[in-house]
Amino acid sequence: MGTWDLGPFENDMAADFAGTLDGTAPEERESLVRATLGRAARARDYLDGSEGEEAVAAAALVAAQCPGGEQVSTGYGPKEPLPAFSDDLRPLAVEALDRVVAGESELAELWDETTSGPQWREGIGRLRAVLASEPGPRKEAPHDA
Repeated sequence: MGTWDLGPFENDMAADFAGTLDGTAPEERESLVRATLGRAARARDYLDGSEGEEAVAAAALVAAQCPGGEQVSTGYGPKEPLPAFSDDLRPLAVEALDRVVAGESELAELWDETTSGPQWREGIGRLRAVLASEPGPRKEAPHDA
């Protein structure tokens, strides 16, 4: 696991996902986030760790635009502007996070083997709480994340 910290973008796969997002045409960025979340949410068998890491990163980007969401402030996140995401991404992000922490998830298993596992799960829980809250006024998409 190429992970160096607890944050959603503090691992190799999420940093690579941010780079892919930056290299994607602006009008296709929401579709990439949607596809990433959908892949994790729909996984019925074992969820690969890399897919879980990308889903957590995508969920963090959606949560950043929600009331109470934290901006992605790491240098490993996307550098290019993101669109204002559709509200229907919020429940999909919740489903993806639920799948990431469920059984048959490599990422959850790997974190559970560490002393930081409970902190990681708390972070996922905070993201989920922001995403599951009632939609309110939308935050502006940050121009320099």
